[in-house]
Amino acid sequence: MLKLRLFIFFMLLGFTFVNAQRLIKVTGTVFDMDAKPLQQVTITVMGQRESTLTDLNGTYTIYSRTTNFTLKYNLLGYQPMLIKINEKIAGRITREVTLSPNVNELEQVTITNKQNQLSNSSTINIADLSSLPSVSGNFETIIKTLPGVSTNNELSSQYSVRGGNFDENLTYLNDVEINRPILIRNGQQEGLSFINGDLVTRAKFSAGGFEARYGDKLSSVLDAKYDRPDSNQLIVNSGFLGASVALKKVQTNGFLMLGLRYKNNNSVLNTQDSKGNYRPNFGDAQLLYQYNFSDKFNLNFLGSLNGGRFNLIPEDRETLFGTLETQLRLKIAYNGQEIDDYRTLGGAATATFSPKPNLVIKWINSYFNTHERERFDIEGKYFFDELQTDFTKVGFKAISINRGLGTYLNYARNSLNSQSMSSEIKAEQNFGNHVFSWGLRAERNKFEDRLSEYHLTDSAGYILPNNAKKFYLEQAINISNTLAINNYTAFVQDSYSLSGNTDLQLGIRGNYNTLTEQLLLSPRLLLAFRPTSNNKIFRLTAGVYQQAPSYRSIRSYNGILNLNQKAQRSYNFSAGLDYAFDGLGTRLKFSSEAYFKYSDRLVPYIFDNVRIKYLSTQMAKGRTYGADFNIGGEFVKDLVSYFRLSIMSADQNVVGDSYVKKGQTIYPGYLKRPTDQRVNFSVFFQDRLLKEDSYKVHLTMLYGSKLPIGAPLSERYTDDFNIPSYKRVDIGFSRDFLDDNSLKKPKFLNRYFTSFITYLEVFNLLDINNTVSYLWLKDVDNVQYAIPNYLTGRQINFKLILKFKNHK
Repeated sequence: MLKLRLFIFFMLLGFTFVNAQRLIKVTGTVFDMDAKPLQQVTITVMGQRESTLTDLNGTYTIYSRTTNFTLKYNLLGYQPMLIKINEKIAGRITREVTLSPNVNELEQVTITNKQNQLSNSSTINIADLSSLPSVSGNFETIIKTLPGVSTNNELSSQYSVRGGNFDENLTYLNDVEINRPILIRNGQQEGLSFINGDLVTRAKFSAGGFEARYGDKLSSVLDAKYDRPDSNQLIVNSGFLGASVALKKVQTNGFLMLGLRYKNNNSVLNTQDSKGNYRPNFGDAQLLYQYNFSDKFNLNFLGSLNGGRFNLIPEDRETLFGTLETQLRLKIAYNGQEIDDYRTLGGAATATFSPKPNLVIKWINSYFNTHERERFDIEGKYFFDELQTDFTKVGFKAISINRGLGTYLNYARNSLNSQSMSSEIKAEQNFGNHVFSWGLRAERNKFEDRLSEYHLTDSAGYILPNNAKKFYLEQAINISNTLAINNYTAFVQDSYSLSGNTDLQLGIRGNYNTLTEQLLLSPRLLLAFRPTSNNKIFRLTAGVYQQAPSYRSIRSYNGILNLNQKAQRSYNFSAGLDYAFDGLGTRLKFSSEAYFKYSDRLVPYIFDNVRIKYLSTQMAKGRTYGADFNIGGEFVKDLVSYFRLSIMSADQNVVGDSYVKKGQTIYPGYLKRPTDQRVNFSVFFQDRLLKEDSYKVHLTMLYGSKLPIGAPLSERYTDDFNIPSYKRVDIGFSRDFLDDNSLKKPKFLNRYFTSFITYLEVFNLLDINNTVSYLWLKDVDNVQYAIPNYLTGRQINFKLILKFKNHK
């Protein structure tokens, strides 16, 4: 009742019916010095918060609330341009703009422009991040709404791309490759991901067919940047699930960015079936400082401390499942506790040198140390019952049959210390129609691992006399490992124009590591064609992608290392289309891509919640094919919405996999991969409320079809069970008290803040029980049941985002 009252209170808080009307509409096109249209140019109304980007044709539309204002045009590699506009009356005007190259800027225009054109990736709208209703609060939430991405866990920042697992995804921050903790078992243990959304200025994501410049993984690339801010800023974000502070300071010869975050999602975790004392505490601090010694040379330092502690003292659990005719209930009384903690400390130093306008050289050095521990000793005494479902009889919903009772124990004392250090040099240079890139990288990874765990199931098979099954310890592990792996990589890449509307990119990547002692060569190609209509781009990609063994992939679920494992390899092909057109009263962009991936070397695995357990001694062949579709635009002015649909099939054939049936050896052949989620659909839609620009609604809908899964200790070919489809709706309501389009602004707030936004969010609006994994138990008749482990239920969240004015 209290939550309902809070919901109604915040919904009604401050609602007014002032109808704002824009005064000036500005349209136009932005060109370069050769009269070619420029895309992704940022146009801002100075002193207001109106901003927009040019489309594929270089065209733009922007509005102003006043008749006297200044427009700023900005694109990396070009000199910013200011245009003053002074109109006597409201109306529509046109401004055509030509930007000049900035020869003093380190990231040169020719290199940047060519990379934007020849990149099989999509630009992420950073402005949407704060408006996206999110339980985790991590940057990766927005990735889960993109084409080709699958997810079935709102608590986790992990995601699957086109049939791959999370370990096959690359993440970069300011050209530094980022890794995540290894011991995470479930989403509730995850804290804050490395990327701080408050500091990100631009980001792009590729679901496949990415360039040779990016590292050696099979599936995707997320490339985020912390860039120089436009002005001094102080941003505070606070809510029921945590808080953050971001400070951005511009200096004459550089800039500084500081981010602090804290997360405690205790209220969300308590909506699960397992009740208890949840104490999740996560936090991080990041510092980025850049000093420009001259127009040609600068030094950049990124430091990070990220850590967390998850403490759970479970009390009880009650889970109802089954059908209308057969309803089952599991009740568990717990004893014990779980304590997990991790800490990542590290940083990167980057020197950037541009001896001449068309050449950029970077030297990047990084070091990260991650220490992880998990300790749990939990006993669960359970009662497994079938309930009375006939409401005409006495005892409706009472116990009709006791299916079993027993005890299970989970114990672990595990720790892992991992160190990663690397040094990389890379260069980019423009030669006429060519942009040539190359890089060399050396990396050393060291792991110290201690595993001591077991799972005991004292099920009906042990405590009841009519079952012949014996008592057993499942997955008892006691082992220590120490390993160091050196990786040496290099790449060369050339992007050039075959004609005025056709571009080609050729590259090759080489990798050698001391574990496999393999020399891996990965050629890649990307062809882009833009017709004379200039509102379409056709892309064709082909390439070899190889992923050298990591500590995670060579370690089997029992802790034993397979030091003879070879690199995984995939042959990828894709064809895509980007099409910009006018429709529904706005400019829309439609994107589609069909792809096929064949892998002649894959390491098979199984999922245990979010943990990936590799079958490290086995090898498989795999096939993945599908298509992604996306359409987006400002269906409501200044509010971007998009809809996406992904269709995919992923299977694998484990080499040598067989079983004997009726005296004959059967080879099961190709079976579904654990990530074979055939259909994914997502919506992110924004609208205004009450005919007032300052009130908005933000809606996220996710659907992912069922996932294959099998019982533990069973043969792979019996994996004919499924996790049900994932269905989730999150909604948020916001009010910006200082919206540029509001005619009346609170004087006190307007004096101290540039933005004052309140959000009311409802997570899992429909209160759907989504399953993330199963607890497997047997009854008195030795029939095995899969008891679903449900994710979070409906929850209300309130947050406040403040942007302070810069008082000089």
